Amino acid sequence: MSKRLLTPNMLRVTLGGAGLAGFPAGQAGGYLKLRVPAQGGGKPCVRTYTISAQGQDGLEVDFALHADAHGKAGPATAWALGTDVGDVLEVGGPGAAKPLPAGHDFYLVAGDMTSLPAISVNLAALPDNARGLAVIEISDTADRQDLPCPAGVELAWLVKQPGSDPDLLARTLRSRPWPQGSVYAWAACEFAAMRALRTYLRDERGLMPDRLYISSYWQAGSTEDRHREVKRADAEGAV
Repeated sequence: MSKRLLTPNMLRVTLGGAGLAGFPAGQAGGYLKLRVPAQGGGKPCVRTYTISAQGQDGLEVDFALHADAHGKAGPATAWALGTDVGDVLEVGGPGAAKPLPAGHDFYLVAGDMTSLPAISVNLAALPDNARGLAVIEISDTADRQDLPCPAGVELAWLVKQPGSDPDLLARTLRSRPWPQGSVYAWAACEFAAMRALRTYLRDERGLMPDRLYISSYWQAGSTEDRHREVKRADAEGAV
């Protein structure tokens, strides 16, 4: 296991060792279930993270370093900050990736730092002639990453505090002309921001599931367990 800062607010941890023997290749963009040890003992908690990259050294997992409203890091972030070479972590997976499907004229991508690993993998997999716009919220200008993507895909970085101004992503997309042709949208972010994007992309622009992937990765001011309950209730009401 090793780790390094990619940007001031994004920490990359490489999971490796004998425990990954037999792990299938080609899983970048898929997800892992991390069984994170509880601070001070107690029952471990399970958190879901994207596989940012997979190489000979192991699986690379990126952790967005943001705290809650009280300045406290969540259990997964706290573990990533405190872990060291030789530590052991139980993982489950891999789960299937949610890539950008081929055959569309334009790709709209929106997310924050929690979905930046998935966005990076998805943009890199697009064909060279793809066109699109990726709008990404980051905590600091120094959190911009040099994402590999086709020349026809514009990257728009929005600097804001995590959990603030939940309408920013949707408002930014609304400010742009709607693309011509077949549009596919992919969005993953904070819960309130997700709902604002869903209102715009699904309800106003009429994108159905064959042209829209949208997910809430976290909820400002809420625990992971509470977010899971809210997300389930929202999905049931959104059918």
